[in-house]
Amino acid sequence: MDPESIERKYRRGVFPGRFQPFHLGHLEVVKWALKHVEELAIVIGTAQESHTVVNPFTAGERIIMIRESLKEGNIDLSRILIIPVPDILMNSVWASYLRLFVPEFDVGISRNPLVVRLFKEAGYSVLVPPSFERNKYSSTRIRKMMIAGDDAWRSYVPNAVSRIIDMIDGVKRIREVIGGD
Repeated sequence: MDPESIERKYRRGVFPGRFQPFHLGHLEVVKWALKHVEELAIVIGTAQESHTVVNPFTAGERIIMIRESLKEGNIDLSRILIIPVPDILMNSVWASYLRLFVPEFDVGISRNPLVVRLFKEAGYSVLVPPSFERNKYSSTRIRKMMIAGDDAWRSYVPNAVSRIIDMIDGVKRIREVIGGD
């Protein structure tokens, strides 16, 4: 089924991710999701971790990155919830755990095969967004560019994210935690 042909409009959808950092692919997923849901809960996963190579930014920093990116993209923030959720290392109960932090929702939004399966096993409908150039937009790739000193990473994130990373000296943070400068 073509994802754009989905006729049902869901009340609230959940879009989970670590967003380390939030990039243009994530922004496209948010825009796509808002065509299918009345309200979108963006769940910031691994909220308890920061200052590592894999999770360099705090949950608070990611909230601001996302919020400012959505404002910059003229997205109606009254339709958005941004909710940090710490990890639980038990996949079989993840969806139930998510319900402790997120208001009632009726659809999960993800391309991650494990997340899709966990939503389905918990009885939720799932929307799988288009890839939006997944090979190009990857937080892992962006962090690697930062570590290598390749300023081209800026072209893969919204301007707001670039400004916030500069403000918090995020590139230096990542490079220092791996022992490089």
